[in-house]
Formats: sequence, structure tokens, C-alpha cells
Amino acid sequence: MQRYCAYMAADETLRSLAHPLRGRLVQQLRVGGPATATDLARTLGTNSGATSYHLRRLEAAGLVADTGEGTGRRRVWRAVEASRDWYPSAVAGDDDSESALGWLARDYAAHFGEQYDRWLTVAGGWPVAWQDACTPRDAMVLVTTEQLDAMTAEIAQVVERYRRVGQGNPRARRVAVYEFSYPLDLDRPPTGATSPGAR
Repeated sequence: MQRYCAYMAADETLRSLAHPLRGRLVQQLRVGGPATATDLARTLGTNSGATSYHLRRLEAAGLVADTGEGTGRRRVWRAVEASRDWYPSAVAGDDDSESALGWLARDYAAHFGEQYDRWLTVAGGWPVAWQDACTPRDAMVLVTTEQLDAMTAEIAQVVERYRRVGQGNPRARRVAVYEFSYPLDLDRPPTGATSPGAR
């Protein structure tokens, strides 16, 4: 069973993901389900040797696992976590982990842009109801960090409720839901906001 996981420790698990191919491998296994290194290499446009190497590194970090369904040297891999969150407070003071976390956050945002651009490229061939439903939306709220945490938790509960609501419906399709929150007043950081654990 996959578990929903927040990376709360400054360790090799976090730093192992700070590599372009490894992040994509975990993401593809989460989205596409179990696969071999050859399957993943074909999907991601890399070679199977490099893919196998990085899968082993991810296995050592506890991010992917062998399903045991392969035969001979053909291993079938799965993602261990079904979701991931990153918290700067958990790595404060660890320069390597802070650097890895910064890289991961930027790569995550870039990956979202790439994926959404792929959708926009083909959206015109989809029913207009899907185009409307997948229209980007944004909003501004005035909140404290505690209130933002509460809002984020509520959004997560809604997403969890809808995670498999379309199962068995031939009209249902898998949909990626990304969440980004950031302050608009970038020149007005609250006093003490850079301290570990500061709210």
C-alpha cells in the first residue's frame, strides 16, 4: 500500500531527489504505476542503463521499491509514497538539505509548467466541458500562517475525498491537482520569519 508522506527529515531521502531524472522517475511511477527501467526509459526519453542506476539510488533512499513481480534481471518498480510535501523548517540549519529543498521546489514548479503546457497544446481536441473544467484559477487571501495551514488542510481533505470518486465511470479521466501558495508582499517579510519554527 502506498503511503502519503511529508519529508520531515534532513537526510539522504531529500537529497536523493535533487536530481532531474530521479524526480521524474518518482513522478512517473506515482502517475503511471509500476514499471520496469526499460518502460520508464522509453517514457522519459533516457537510456535504460542510467534509469536503472537512478532507480537503485532511489531504492536505497526508500523512495521506490521492487514489486517482486519481475523475472530474472527484469525488475518492476513502484513508488513508495503517493504524495510528497517539503517543509523548510525540517531542514533549517542543514546547508546541503536546504540547497536540495530549494532546487526541488523550483524543479517542482518548472515541472508543473511543462505538464500544463502539454495540456494546453492538446486542449483544443478535448470536449469544451473539459477545457472549461481545467481552466486555471487564482485567488488572493489575507491570512496568518496558521490560517493558511488550516486552508491547506481543508483543500487536502477535499482532494482526498475526490481521489477515486470517478472510479468505474467511463467518462472519468485522471487529473493532476497542484497547489501553490506564496506571499504577494515580498518586500514585507514578518519580523523573525527566517527563524526555524517561526510562524
